[in-house]
Amino acid sequence: MSLEPYRDTFPRLGERVFVHPSAVVVGDTVLGDDVSVWPHVSLRGDVNRIVVGRGSNIQDNTVGHVTHRHPGNPEGAPLLIGEYVTVGHGAILHGCTIGDFCLVGM
Repeated sequence: MSLEPYRDTFPRLGERVFVHPSAVVVGDTVLGDDVSVWPHVSLRGDVNRIVVGRGSNIQDNTVGHVTHRHPGNPEGAPLLIGEYVTVGHGAILHGCTIGDFCLVGM
């Protein structure tokens, strides 16, 4: 699996996490227990954090990214995915919050 640091921050994985070898997980990214990340997914926690909750699955070709913190928005926009979420093939999630038990369509 491709886990890449960004500056001094490295992805953190829970237990029983599956990351397909073609997926890329970068920087300040937390994958909870029993998360699966499928082919060609890109989760880039470079300028803010990404959190994927327990039991969620991120399907093929999904792109997950975040928004900078800045004076007008000190928190920026992290990407927060709840527990037991399915993110469908090819979705683009940018700086949003997804609640528990949701399906994000393709």
